[in-house]
Amino acid sequence: MAEDKTLRDVAVGQSATVRRLVGEGAVKRRIMDMGITKGTEVFVHKVAPLGDPIEVTVRGFELSLRKDEAENVLVS
Repeated sequence: MAEDKTLRDVAVGQSATVRRLVGEGAVKRRIMDMGITKGTEVFVHKVAPLGDPIEVTVRGFELSLRKDEAENVLVS
């Protein structure tokens, strides 16, 4: 299997498709509640100068995610 790539690893201006979510309990639930689910396409707009937060577009709306949240989203 290829090396796991997370949403945090996606470059600005690139899109990725969510393969699965990792993490536990409230963190995973919060990510799912934002609309980030398996098969969803995510486009990375911006990353703050220190890398936190990451601004993405999901399902037609914009979100800001912390680096630790983005690490729970495995993409391809």
